[in-house]
Amino acid sequence: MSEIAFFGAVEIGLVYALVALGVYLSFRVLDFPDLTVDGSFPLGAAVCATLLVAGVNPWLASLAAALAGAVAGLVTATLNVRFKILHLLASILTMIALFSVNLRVMGRPNVALLMQDTVLTPFYGLGLPDHMVRPLVVAVVVVAVVLLLARFLGSEFGLAMRATGVNARMARAQGVETDFHIYTGMALSNGLCALAGALFAQTNGFADVTTGIGTIVVGLAAVIVGETVLPARTMLWALVGCVVGSILYRLAVQLALSADVIGLQASDLNLVTAVLVAVALILPRVRLKAGRKTEAAR
Repeated sequence: MSEIAFFGAVEIGLVYALVALGVYLSFRVLDFPDLTVDGSFPLGAAVCATLLVAGVNPWLASLAAALAGAVAGLVTATLNVRFKILHLLASILTMIALFSVNLRVMGRPNVALLMQDTVLTPFYGLGLPDHMVRPLVVAVVVVAVVLLLARFLGSEFGLAMRATGVNARMARAQGVETDFHIYTGMALSNGLCALAGALFAQTNGFADVTTGIGTIVVGLAAVIVGETVLPARTMLWALVGCVVGSILYRLAVQLALSADVIGLQASDLNLVTAVLVAVALILPRVRLKAGRKTEAAR
């Protein structure tokens, strides 16, 4: 693997780390299977790209993208909480609708950003190669999000949200407004995924309506790999595990595609993704089974 390929994999891993954090919020904290991610990710890219082409400040465009994703999460939460539609079906409905919304936002299937200023533009020309500037800038954003999210989930409101995911009935008995916490959690989750989409568009120089395909699989894989490599001890540690898992996952994909011995091509990306996710799901079970055998032998 070349140096450029390595930093490229780290860059994509850091971008998708925001997706992993969003998936962790919905799947692990709220226990809410959410497929809206496949729509909110390209929504963030579409909103950001459209605003950049219109001359809006890149940071404001990224913020607007995150807000748009939060609205998408609220739609899914409303379908589930207010209208009692099964959470999985509610998220699928939103995801399908967002494909048309993204086309409406951009006005065409894709938008090029090669000549537009982005959040990365001020950092070019500072003496570092471009392929190192991009992951460094994204890393700063990811670290800030991890610290803020850890602080939030450790607050009284965050603890109530976590209680909602663990046992909603018991949380309601303790006076927690579980519906409001679901709304908030889903908005945060999809807001982070849309922010990832905005950064993806700016680092890659384009936004496309198809970029969201398989995003939920990548996010879940990152969460599972992170939990396997760094078992959660504290909430901060769990969030760091999501970031590490995302980076390791992208490095593993890049390594597999770069290995001439295996003979894989770029068209085999989905196959590699499926295999890695399967391995990530199997490993914890194997470790648990091996641990039980060790205890029984004692």
